[in-house]
Amino acid sequence: MTIPTVQLNNGIRIPQLGFGVFQVPDDQTTAAVAAALEAGYRSIDTAAIYGNEAGVGRALAASGLPREELFVTTKLWNADQGYDATLRAFDASLDKLGLDHLDLYLIHWPTPARDLYLDSWRAIERLAAEGRIRAAGVSNFQPAHLKRLMDSSELVPAVNQVELHPGLQQAELRAFHAEHGIATEAWSPLAQGAVLDDAAITAIAARTGKSPAQVVLRWHLQLGNIVIPKSVTPARIRQNLDVFDFRLTDEDMAQIAATDRELRTGPHPDQFN
Repeated sequence: MTIPTVQLNNGIRIPQLGFGVFQVPDDQTTAAVAAALEAGYRSIDTAAIYGNEAGVGRALAASGLPREELFVTTKLWNADQGYDATLRAFDASLDKLGLDHLDLYLIHWPTPARDLYLDSWRAIERLAAEGRIRAAGVSNFQPAHLKRLMDSSELVPAVNQVELHPGLQQAELRAFHAEHGIATEAWSPLAQGAVLDDAAITAIAARTGKSPAQVVLRWHLQLGNIVIPKSVTPARIRQNLDVFDFRLTDEDMAQIAATDRELRTGPHPDQFN
């Protein structure tokens, strides 16, 4: 099975379907990532604040997979923003992961009250110029945050990873991304299960013989989103990857579009610091 890829604005390609480890304890992360790699995932998404970068690193090392086949993302935590602090945090993450470079490094939140994301971005630009990260991006940035960042730097974020699912479809933000060549990546792509009982989704699942989760992941893929579902259950890990043998119709897509309701499972980026 070949997972499709999305070309980022600097020319590198990221698998469109990856594996996330949010809220997975470090001592369970190694087994979960190992199961994901065995199932066929090659993109792994973690973050410093998750406390499981070391667990990810152990699984990557044990897999025996060539480094060039893997796409590894981690994120800078809020308390580590600022130019020098970002460089230190990056080194700490790289050490825990046991890697000599990252494929994608993200500023986790804009934290507007701290007002340090421009300094952090300058540090990330340096890391990119030095070849220590293949692509640079952000997470949870709103259009105003992105505009300010792009007005202050030459490097346009390759990715903005945001909460995105049928209950929170972020159409305005996705349109902004498309206009500026920023790839949209969805965290909480299943809304932590909150959208899986929606009538439109369960009806499509029944018609296609797929699970509601598979229908939602397929919806993301057809929108062009990069998606990183999380699970610690090997059967569910494999099931989340089994979404390339069917396609949603235009009517299906329209029905899911109609379920948008500003449903946030996480904090609002303008208020979180």
